Amino acid sequence: MAKSGVFEGDQSVAVARATTELKKELQRLVKAIIEDSSSEEEPNGFGFIERANQTLQALKELKEGGKQRSIKRINNNNNESSTSLWASCPQEFRCPLSKELMRDPVILSTGQTYDRPFIQKWLKAGNRICPRTQQVLSHTILTPNYLVRDMISQWCKNRGVQFPGPLQYADEDGLTEADRDLFLSLLKKMSSTQSEQKEAARTLRSLTKRMPSFRALFGESLDAIPQLLTPFCQSKSQNEIHPDLQEDLITTLLNLSIHDNNKKLVAETPMVVPLLLDALRFGTIETKSNSAATLFTLSALDSNKSLIGKAGALKPLIDLLEEGHPLAMKDVASAIFNLCIIHENKARAVRDGAVRALLNKIKNRVHVDELLAILAMLSSNQKAVEEMGDLGAVSCLLSLIKETNCARNKENCIAVLYTICYYDRTKWKEMRDEESSYGTLSQIAQNGTSRAKRKANGILDRLNRAINLTHTA
Repeated sequence: MAKSGVFEGDQSVAVARATTELKKELQRLVKAIIEDSSSEEEPNGFGFIERANQTLQALKELKEGGKQRSIKRINNNNNESSTSLWASCPQEFRCPLSKELMRDPVILSTGQTYDRPFIQKWLKAGNRICPRTQQVLSHTILTPNYLVRDMISQWCKNRGVQFPGPLQYADEDGLTEADRDLFLSLLKKMSSTQSEQKEAARTLRSLTKRMPSFRALFGESLDAIPQLLTPFCQSKSQNEIHPDLQEDLITTLLNLSIHDNNKKLVAETPMVVPLLLDALRFGTIETKSNSAATLFTLSALDSNKSLIGKAGALKPLIDLLEEGHPLAMKDVASAIFNLCIIHENKARAVRDGAVRALLNKIKNRVHVDELLAILAMLSSNQKAVEEMGDLGAVSCLLSLIKETNCARNKENCIAVLYTICYYDRTKWKEMRDEESSYGTLSQIAQNGTSRAKRKANGILDRLNRAINLTHTA
């Protein structure tokens, strides 16, 4: 051990000397560059600049090497300390899950103390009972156990060991105790003055956008989302809340809903979906767009599709679709498409005017790809098909087939036409005339996707049988 210490001391002296020499050389080169000295050997001073860069790099490598050696010594000391601590560590200082000395002791709702990263891992796995007592947790908020932390710190100090505190210890998500304190303080500001609410909302929007770990924090407590939305509760109506504050809070909900483990929690928080629908109706266009995007993201879960549909989300989404603002169209279309995957929401969309809104936009060639996919999905609803026939869908779709080069769009057009053909004989003549004049259906039957070919051939067979029956009669 003594030899190691002498060697490290000699090495430190050598590093210090080399650092000093490099700094002197760098000062000389910088002076030469500033004075713009040049010669045949150093034209325009470029040689000085290059040498200065090389000197800087050497200085950087020397310092980084010293830093790595320091870290290595600290880690070795910590490992040696941990081994000696393990043998004599009191049972009450050990985490019941890891069986190791706790670095960041926290109290669960049952009153039991655990090391933060291990109990977080337990909770993130979906467990909602206390590992030690098996009691169902009333909430998942983790409260720092300062008493136990101080006792452990004192115990380590008495043995001459410097134990890392919570501020130096980041959990598996890269969050420190300081991050968690910031999170709690920002939520607390949501019950303060409007200026503090706006500042906190803006910060939370930024943090939840940049850091997935901050999104996950909201999932650790059932009270976090209601706290976030406190400003809405303080306002009698959406019109009373500041537009910037509303946008930041709705966008924070969008960021939270991106995290898979949050989707169910966010949607099932009673006030969330109604607030999103109000934002669709009364927010700025940015807020409306982000509200639609949130509904789209939440509707990835089938249970959420049903919940959102029952809450009446399709009507304001369709209204926003009809408004046609370019900023919101993709998010609105995505939300409607996702929600209409389940049968019950198709009926709601048809009742709320989706067919007319979709056809109007498609006729004007607005977001045809997305809206045509929704129309094809709704064609499994008989009432929707009847409405399509009445609103001139046949001529619209036949003309679209002829002008588009997109195979998917052709397929969706022919799928809708097939359903109309099946339900509404009055449209057969229009289809026969189209086929006679342009061969539109035959071309799809020959060159379309496999599904499009089946649908086109199905229409042609039905039309041909009708002709044969007419001739026979």
